[in-house]
Amino acid sequence: MGRRGPVRRRGRRQRTEDRLTGLLVAVVLAVALVAAAVDWLSDHPGALVVGAALAVAGGAAVLHRRRQKARWEAVRARGLRYELAQLDGLHHSRFEEAVRDLMRRDGCQDAVRVGGGGDLGADVKATDPYGRHWVIQCKHRRAGLAGSAVGTPDLQVLNGTARPVHGADVAVIVTNGRATAPALDFARRQRLHVVDRHTLGTWAAGSRPLWELLRAIPPPRRPTPLS
Repeated sequence: MGRRGPVRRRGRRQRTEDRLTGLLVAVVLAVALVAAAVDWLSDHPGALVVGAALAVAGGAAVLHRRRQKARWEAVRARGLRYELAQLDGLHHSRFEEAVRDLMRRDGCQDAVRVGGGGDLGADVKATDPYGRHWVIQCKHRRAGLAGSAVGTPDLQVLNGTARPVHGADVAVIVTNGRATAPALDFARRQRLHVVDRHTLGTWAAGSRPLWELLRAIPPPRRPTPLS
């Protein structure tokens, strides 16, 4: 029993030496391969040029594919269309996303959905190509025109936060339903905009931006090629 200890230690030491030897051989082989490759390239400089050209070509191909994909995405965005029946069937959060996507289609690249708890009257925020800041409150009605109408209290919430809190130039309520007459009157007096079912249908189905469908939009903040 007393003789087994040294035997075991010699076995472990042998395995350790074998692993180190194997590692050393691998390192030597790797260095030899690198040296051989360097020698070969020095004797064949054209191969290095060809390799560099292939690398550049590969990078250019990847960049081209990315740019092509971006162009395709832009074309799809410009061609975005919704029918009212599609919008009626959406969950209210998806309706907000649809409004965001329509703003992006119109050229508002920074359009973002911010709806949710504590949104302070802003479901979608965007900056149009003319530099105007838009704050949009969305009111989805699954029953469409048969659903409850947007009332004055809804407009009052928007009026109380859109400009002082969110810095809006254009404050809008978008609904796939309707608004009451008092609400429309309040909107006119407070320079708010109501996109009802009729206007929404025109906007969602066509390629005209929302600011071409609404009246009394503030002037551009900055000149653009569209001005």
